[in-house]
Amino acid sequence: MATVSLPAGTSSLLLDIEGTTTPITFVKDILFPYIREHLEDYLSTHWEEDECKQDVHLLKKQIEEDMKQNRSCPVHTVDQTVHTDEEKAIREVVENVLWQMAADRKSTALKQLQGHMWRAAYASGRIKGELYHDVTPAIKRWKAQGLKVYIYSSGSVEAQKLLFGYSVEGDVLDLFDGHFDTTIGAKVEAKSYERITQRIGCQPEEITFLTDVTREAKAAEEAGVNVVVVVRPGNMELTDDERAHYNLITSFNQLELTGRD
Repeated sequence: MATVSLPAGTSSLLLDIEGTTTPITFVKDILFPYIREHLEDYLSTHWEEDECKQDVHLLKKQIEEDMKQNRSCPVHTVDQTVHTDEEKAIREVVENVLWQMAADRKSTALKQLQGHMWRAAYASGRIKGELYHDVTPAIKRWKAQGLKVYIYSSGSVEAQKLLFGYSVEGDVLDLFDGHFDTTIGAKVEAKSYERITQRIGCQPEEITFLTDVTREAKAAEEAGVNVVVVVRPGNMELTDDERAHYNLITSFNQLELTGRD
């Protein structure tokens, strides 16, 4: 693919993670299976700790919201107050988490619990965050040319920082100027990008968003943000119309910054 020039007024780059900085296979084949395999043991070990109680409380609120919206969900509701049958309560949490994961839910409650579980796995060295080879060198070039670089992912900010803090290339967190997750809004909603623009403190046209998901790209465009769609192995196939509409890259090395030394 040809090089893509960033608009001359670009001051910030906003990066997706899955399928953009990091292979989808890392998330699907390593991170998610880790949760499924260790979830019940993790809950049993940490059930009485405040952090775990808060995670369960958030899950309960999510279930209540799902029921109000008439969304399908497991029959059981999560009840942190069930002390007489702790195993039953834990099984209900496990059932709900696995259901959300199977449905590819992006709920903040789910992402928070996952982030807390991954923290221990990263810290122990059982997991290291994978990055495409072109990512770190490109970000270093962008930073040297005066650009700010932010992350926006459906994974919690904590999970994002773990991935980059315990990456295969070591701790690369200092490459980023900030992180955003679904607490600022869903990635397929234009208002989320408007809020990010306000938080960063610049105009929408000064931001370029890199993602592999065209629904996210469309939402960013609606907010006035520039978009580049990243085509990586294993990413969802683009339609002919999408290929014609968006600027496409297969590597961060294809991005050119015009008007900068």
